[in-house]
Amino acid sequence: MNLPKPPPWVDKALCAEVGADEWFPEPEATSTATARAICARCEVRLDCLNYALDNNEPYGVWGGFGVAERRRLRRSVA
Repeated sequence: MNLPKPPPWVDKALCAEVGADEWFPEPEATSTATARAICARCEVRLDCLNYALDNNEPYGVWGGFGVAERRRLRRSVA
């Protein structure tokens, strides 16, 4: 199986230094505060968010935005 090559900005993403559990928490998880705090300091935050929006990512925190926030953002620009 060939997976798509990650976008070039991924090498600069702060999330690469932390486990995926922070960005893709289990449904019963109550907070994504750690992920959001890391995203807030990340230089590629907007690239990450745009990637998630362009690819309709259904899960996780991308660019500091959770699933519901990205859904609202998509609706507001449509």
